[in-house]
Amino acid sequence: MGTYLAYDYPLLSAFWTMLWFFLWILWFILLFRIIGDIFRDDSLGGWGKAGWLIFVIILPFLGVLIYVIARGKSMGHREISHARKQQEQFDAYIRETAGESGRTSSADELSRLSELRARGDITDEEFRRAKELVLSHGGPSADAGTGAASRP
Repeated sequence: MGTYLAYDYPLLSAFWTMLWFFLWILWFILLFRIIGDIFRDDSLGGWGKAGWLIFVIILPFLGVLIYVIARGKSMGHREISHARKQQEQFDAYIRETAGESGRTSSADELSRLSELRARGDITDEEFRRAKELVLSHGGPSADAGTGAASRP
């Protein structure tokens, strides 16, 4: 009787259709996440992965339900581990691309020296010597700000 009531009122019918559509989308998201987890799991061998895939594809509702019950907790751990690995790789890429390996360009070093001179941390003579050192070596002078670059 409740189903017929939904079709008597157009708004209720639209709600009923949207609910089923939403549940259908959720089902596919869950199914594809489980299939992705099966492939991502390194603890499963080839036959184990094939068995779970066949079970999830042939009997999808029962297969997904049993997979979530049997391996749901470890599924979450694998997802977190995968996210951490991706974040570490991304951070390493950013560090490598940004040049955080300790090497700065001559322009960066000269601007840092200019700021030190503007603040009064180094004298004009120290600035001149540090600038010559940076330009002659074509790279950074790690101790230019400490005054060591002004000593021979």
